[in-house]
Amino acid sequence: MSESVAIIGAGSFGTALAKVFAENGHRTVIWARDAETARQINDKHRHPRYLTSVQLPAGLVATAAFEDALRDAQVVVCSVPSHAVRTTFTDARPFLRDDQFILSATKGIENETLMTVAQVLEQVLPASMHPRLAYLSGPSFALELARRVPTAVTIASRNADTAERMQRIISCDYFRAYTTDDVVGVELAGALKNVVAIGVGCAEGLGFGYNARAAMITRGLAEMARLGMKMGANPMTFAGLAGVGDLMLTCFGELSRNRSVGFQLGQGKKLEDILKNLGMVAEGVKTAKSAWDLSQREGVEMPLAHAAYQILYEGRTPRDIVYELMGRALRKELDH
Repeated sequence: MSESVAIIGAGSFGTALAKVFAENGHRTVIWARDAETARQINDKHRHPRYLTSVQLPAGLVATAAFEDALRDAQVVVCSVPSHAVRTTFTDARPFLRDDQFILSATKGIENETLMTVAQVLEQVLPASMHPRLAYLSGPSFALELARRVPTAVTIASRNADTAERMQRIISCDYFRAYTTDDVVGVELAGALKNVVAIGVGCAEGLGFGYNARAAMITRGLAEMARLGMKMGANPMTFAGLAGVGDLMLTCFGELSRNRSVGFQLGQGKKLEDILKNLGMVAEGVKTAKSAWDLSQREGVEMPLAHAAYQILYEGRTPRDIVYELMGRALRKELDH
């Protein structure tokens, strides 16, 4: 069954998702903040900045106008950086209809409010739209997805019919979606794994081996699950695609922006220079602050999240932080 899909956000992942929907036979429009980007996608069928080696379907249309993107859409996909979700969907709200489905592919936690993307969207959008909200997460590099490399993700929604509808329209022979009702767990896992990946990247940049990185991944997963359970998540979510699956990808994958940021910090480079040269958003940088603030609010011990916060926001050196972590009081592994 063909749907009309609007992708809000023409970054690398939004562009990859637009390609998936278009190749699945859906009428797909991608909204770009920059009109020149939209023009080049329409004229050349390539993104001028992201995934430049990937040919986009001829039927994929780009626009810089919310009205044009949303007018006929049955499904609206959120793929803007987490810090832009509130303003973007506030601006788009006059053009949204209550009968549209919203599928968020954004991972992060808002700094000021400590809200997940789900909570932000529920605050911005009317209650009548809440049953049609869903959230996509899992191990899925944009470039691999755009190249049709087999990929599996999770779609979370509090409404089973919504989750299953999103599952059906996005799944194909190279992209498989599972469903869950654990919105809290999927949202927290998708955000927090980026913070852990920065820490693991630091360890790699310092020249530490797989022992150290495996330990950090495992203890980072424990932190993610502790916070998730405190906030009402299903602990098994953290053993699934949105949890350990995405965590492994982000911590070890060569395409991971967050791992790259950590790696360069471990080599002694300055954060400002790293982000300037990166040219893309590394969600874990902003999320590190939210994660630390959230752990304090909820009373959950998260030493790795605190370490990432200290490195990114207090100027601590990765090497000093690593040995402070190793020198913490000894304890049982399953204390919590």
